[in-house]
Amino acid sequence: MMNKKVDKVNHNPDDKHQVFETIHRLMHHFRARQYRFIQESGVDLTHMQHKVLGFFARHPDATLSDMVSYTGKDKAQIARLITEVRSKGLLDAKPDESDRRISRLSLTPEGIKVFESLKTSERELSELAVQGLSEEEYKTLLILLAKIKSNISTN
Repeated sequence: MMNKKVDKVNHNPDDKHQVFETIHRLMHHFRARQYRFIQESGVDLTHMQHKVLGFFARHPDATLSDMVSYTGKDKAQIARLITEVRSKGLLDAKPDESDRRISRLSLTPEGIKVFESLKTSERELSELAVQGLSEEEYKTLLILLAKIKSNISTN
């Protein structure tokens, strides 16, 4: 009996909390499909290693400190992830020209290949997710999500 009451509370369409529960479930499904693709591709990467790969694909020659600053994650955690991705031959380090103590990180040719493959699968999954939406619905969805993000970011 109590389960039904909880279910009614959690599924109340007037509950503004539903927006974030829905977004959370949506991202959970998206990430699960994404992770499944990573597993099926034969690339031995965890979700967080994939994030490291993506960061350095978008920010070539960035440093460990750059990634720590960008993500807000613990420096030791990021250092471990970078070490793991480097050990897979997907990330290379070279000393900074002005300060040899700093390493600049970039994807190796194999890292670029893996990243592009994963990026293609993300695009396909994104297209699958919005199939059936009209162009107007798609644009409205983006506008609404931007408003929600703005509300959270400014308050």
